[in-house]
Amino acid sequence: MKVWISALLVFFACQSTAGGSNGGVTPGARNIAGKISEWRVPTPQYVRDPAIGPDGKVYFAAWAGDKIASFDPKSKRFHEWDVPADMQPRGVLVARDGKVLFNGSGNNAVGELDPYSGRLTLFAIPSKGSDPYTMVSDAKGNVWFTERKIGSVAMLERASGRIVEYAIGDSPYSLTLDTRGNVWITRMAADRIVKFDPRTGKVIELSLPKGSQPRRTSIAPDGMLWVSLYGTGKLVKIDPLAIWVVKEYDLPGGPNAGPYAVNADAKGRIWVSEIQTDNVIMLDPHKEAFRVFKLPTRNTGIRKAAIDAEGRYWYVGSHAGTLGVIE
Repeated sequence: MKVWISALLVFFACQSTAGGSNGGVTPGARNIAGKISEWRVPTPQYVRDPAIGPDGKVYFAAWAGDKIASFDPKSKRFHEWDVPADMQPRGVLVARDGKVLFNGSGNNAVGELDPYSGRLTLFAIPSKGSDPYTMVSDAKGNVWFTERKIGSVAMLERASGRIVEYAIGDSPYSLTLDTRGNVWITRMAADRIVKFDPRTGKVIELSLPKGSQPRRTSIAPDGMLWVSLYGTGKLVKIDPLAIWVVKEYDLPGGPNAGPYAVNADAKGRIWVSEIQTDNVIMLDPHKEAFRVFKLPTRNTGIRKAAIDAEGRYWYVGSHAGTLGVIE
């Protein structure tokens, strides 16, 4: 484990954003009519990881195009910023101050873009070839991300630019923060989810069924943790205090649906993308009822999604090169 002791003081105030965003905007909720709109993005080279800014714009990355892009829902216009060649940006989030943070899988760095001035700042990751992936922020504005190739989770202290790395086990994939500031990380290849306490450095693992391949996670407003099981076509609800699976749901698409992105809105409804069926599923845990939204584009490829302050569900299609919204 690698850590700067002086940085530990940052962690005591870690809190999660209600609704499971771990970003700058708390997800809202609305009555969903089921209207789906899509736009072709300017640079369709493997777009991914939408995030909502305080200005209401939707930001995302063109991983193979080396660009960060935004979409204004009011004007219906896109804007793009270039990043260094072969940076391969992904894992986008927008902080409360409006800065856009993202990981560079190609240059092993974290980028911070000011969308108003266009200024780009890069923070070098200490470990070489770390393969930074999913990214979230805590209540102090610090940025947490997984490092898939070195089996670690890292924290960027934005005020100083320091990056702290912690070993948590091989193949960490996605992560989220619970309401007590603990970091929950899926280990897809190991069929496990890990609870990491930054204040103590303690790691607790929860084993999931063999072949479940847990992908992404979200914290609901009631504090429950939701995880998509890509390998078995299921969604699980986990109590982060007791560290046990409360309930397992079979998704409408069946065992080969490939559940991927997971989001919680302000009403506690859980949204899951089925990457193999081109469906988005909304589960109301209170009614134990599913609602299925069929996407208009075949082989869309939703790897991550975001819910804005008005409760609209935004997604990018990595395969199709599209940006879409369900409202």
